[in-house]
Amino acid sequence: MSSPSVPVVTENAYLTLHYRLASLEGEDIVSTFNENPATLQFGQGQLAPFLEACLLGLPEGAHQTFELAPAQAFGERSDELVQRISRATLDENSSMDEQYRIGDLVDFAAPGGGRFAGILRAMDDDGAIFDFNHPLAGQTLKFEVKIIGIL
Repeated sequence: MSSPSVPVVTENAYLTLHYRLASLEGEDIVSTFNENPATLQFGQGQLAPFLEACLLGLPEGAHQTFELAPAQAFGERSDELVQRISRATLDENSSMDEQYRIGDLVDFAAPGGGRFAGILRAMDDDGAIFDFNHPLAGQTLKFEVKIIGIL
């Protein structure tokens, strides 16, 4: 009689796991380790694709930490994504009494009907400078995972 094999993460797996995404210095960005574990279906967008790629092939019970360079995570920062927005465009995307502060995340309508967001970096009477890079772009990150169960 052969012993039962340990399940591994596949592209169709349902997982119960703890995970932690942190800065290289160890500051948590998101963590389930002090809460209930997460349950998710692999490939449904519940984790970013680059995080799912780390999990493929891991066996049930694995506890592993990955170091992800910017190119493996949210990408490098791009100066082209720091742009000046006119006061008219800002007004079109704001409610009448909106008061912005440096560091605010502001949502904009995209030409095709979608949405995108940028962080306000500077503002004057003529407009504002927004950074449309992902807030974690350019950062090396740590991704820790503990696979509790695989279906």
